[in-house]
Amino acid sequence: MLDRVFKLSENKTDARTELLAGLTTFLTMAYIIVLQPMVLTGQLTSDLPKGMELMDFKAVMAATCIAAALATAIMGLYGRYPIAQAPGMGENFFFIACLLPAAHAMLSKQIDAGLIEPGSTTAWQVGLGVIFYSGLLFLLLSLLGVREKLLDAISPSMRNGIAIGIGLFIVLIGMKSASLLLPDKNNGGWTLNARFNSPDLIVFFFGLLITAALHARRVRGSIILGIAAAALFSLAVKHGLPLLGENVMNSTLVKDSMLMNDFVIAEGVVSAPPSIEPTLLKMDLVHSLAWTMVPFILIFLFMDLFDTLGTLIGVAEQADLVRGNRLPRAKQALLSDAVGTVAGAALGTSTVTSFIESAAGVEQGGRTGLTALAVAALFILALFFGPIVGMVGSYRPITAPALVVVGTMMMRNVVKIDWGNYAECLPALLIIAGIPLTFSIADGLALGFIAYPLVKLLSGQGRDVKWLMYAMTVVLVAYFVAIHV
Repeated sequence: MLDRVFKLSENKTDARTELLAGLTTFLTMAYIIVLQPMVLTGQLTSDLPKGMELMDFKAVMAATCIAAALATAIMGLYGRYPIAQAPGMGENFFFIACLLPAAHAMLSKQIDAGLIEPGSTTAWQVGLGVIFYSGLLFLLLSLLGVREKLLDAISPSMRNGIAIGIGLFIVLIGMKSASLLLPDKNNGGWTLNARFNSPDLIVFFFGLLITAALHARRVRGSIILGIAAAALFSLAVKHGLPLLGENVMNSTLVKDSMLMNDFVIAEGVVSAPPSIEPTLLKMDLVHSLAWTMVPFILIFLFMDLFDTLGTLIGVAEQADLVRGNRLPRAKQALLSDAVGTVAGAALGTSTVTSFIESAAGVEQGGRTGLTALAVAALFILALFFGPIVGMVGSYRPITAPALVVVGTMMMRNVVKIDWGNYAECLPALLIIAGIPLTFSIADGLALGFIAYPLVKLLSGQGRDVKWLMYAMTVVLVAYFVAIHV
């Protein structure tokens, strides 16, 4: 039955490989279960307005798992791609740091003017309403086939440039997560953390060497084995450091490490799932349509559109799923995150999008929707195995090596770019550099999408560009000038 539904034989895979790939993808993105509620409850954001009510931590955690499971299951069963979905990083920080303060200010003015009663609604409820409407627009674009046509309008060189850019982005995320790269406060950008004797970097390098060695030897399950080895090593280091004496434990290197401050050792295996009631169907659909909120609806629409397109193309290229410069079942795949975003807002979480960590499962051999279905099941199980999932997700150096190895594998697409045609390779290079340097798939894609039709037109190759790309250039320029923040 599985072979008939997911065409395992046709894709040269089997159920065991697909399930292992799903476990790999889930473990590399399990951090979102812990990080998403931390972000949306303001624990990672400073300078929030005083008196602004924040969301319930456990309810957001439950909403995150359920929304991710729903969207990923749709991707697996309807789109039949090995791509996982969950509330997106970037969108969640924009939600808490930009949208909610703006919504709070708007509500405060209306309360002062006597237009609404204090306590009748909150900023986060308005914010969920904004996400809901952006999801509806996203769903409409998907149903009308606009996103599918845009996907088909992207040239092979651009497609492969997206895959490479995402590969570099994944490597950057891995290095940043492990604290190997630190923000350079003087010159901007990043600087190398030369304190290689810190517990976090020791764990990271241990996991990277194990994962790379297993992968080079073509050991099946190399990535998941590397994650398991890093997790066990982290436990050993955390328990072993106190044995070295108080001088070591009181040193800045150890005291300020993520191992000591973030790594939460599980006290059990099973726990009762948290209640979703505090956020379920609590979005404010009236005040979220205020004029001051409309730009935010458009911003989230654009962020989700390009994040999803970039991830879908990048992972599909890596998995060799593109056929004749077209992505089969693109419309079905694109519907999953649109439904996920609408459902996520109703449940109580921010924009749901495709996760670049899906590339880890693809590198493990995942090729069909069975991989995504396995991820969806694991998100539901995570509600009952919170301590274990929380332990792995709480300490990013455990999964960072997997991201670096996966990003390395995605660089092989560089040979597929038409380097002999500057009208093709220049926009592709803008995407390759733009995604990691802006730390945004959406912004990196926008650079290439604006440049591509203009360079092609000026080089006398304008007929190679489909009209939708010209229209997208106009829309993107207007978006960056008038709306983008």
